[in-house]
Amino acid sequence: MSKRTLYSTVAVLIIFGVYGYEYFLNEEEKAEVVFEGKSTKNDTNEYFLPTSTTGQIIHHEGYSLSYSESHEQAEWVAYELKKSHLSNTNFKRPYFEIDKAVKTGAANWRNYKKSGYDRGHLCPAGDRRYSQSAHDETFLTSNISPQKHDFNSGIWNTLEQKVRYWASKYNGVFIVTGGVLNGKMKTIGDEAVSVPNQFYKVLIDNNTGKTKMIAFLIPHKESNKPLYEFVVSVDTIEKLTGIDFFPELDDAIENKLEASSSYKGWSF
Repeated sequence: MSKRTLYSTVAVLIIFGVYGYEYFLNEEEKAEVVFEGKSTKNDTNEYFLPTSTTGQIIHHEGYSLSYSESHEQAEWVAYELKKSHLSNTNFKRPYFEIDKAVKTGAANWRNYKKSGYDRGHLCPAGDRRYSQSAHDETFLTSNISPQKHDFNSGIWNTLEQKVRYWASKYNGVFIVTGGVLNGKMKTIGDEAVSVPNQFYKVLIDNNTGKTKMIAFLIPHKESNKPLYEFVVSVDTIEKLTGIDFFPELDDAIENKLEASSSYKGWSF
């Protein structure tokens, strides 16, 4: 074997060794993230977490989610928005990143590129401005769903702002939100990310001495209607999604509140 051939062989072995070690480190990091995602964190009240129809619940620092591999997005994202979380701090928007805590593999952000749909946050970045890390965490792909721009920046944004108003007024609310992942839906990208026909948001307030709920079900299209026209019972959303939203509540309270579509007690 010539010296040139020997040097080439050694160089190839070194390159493979470096890439192999980097792959090992990446897999170790991924495993650590998955492990860290098994327990709830500081800003999620586990008592109010819904059931998962997929069996894959992930806990991040500022929110929890149940990931649906078949639809390549979360069936729900849940988090507590406390009055102390509200902030006008403007952090620089980071790049979207694949959520490595999703063991089945979260969707790639490239599915949304040139799709005609926004990368719609489920837990809004505006709800997590109390720290850079909490804000940046909302840009994981497990926290986004395809949304039409006029919907995302219109009625959906109006609802998100109203939720912040309630979080301030009632000293915090617990939120569960997502797309309705059933029926005939369009898909985008190579991974066939489902485009929900409806989005929901369910809120519970347990901080003012009397537990109250409110739920919204909004068609995925531009709308100028007032928010109260989209109020439905929690039972309605449970039937559509198969999700049990507040299973830890006392049955009598849960049944009464989830059957109601009244928005009494919520200031519009």
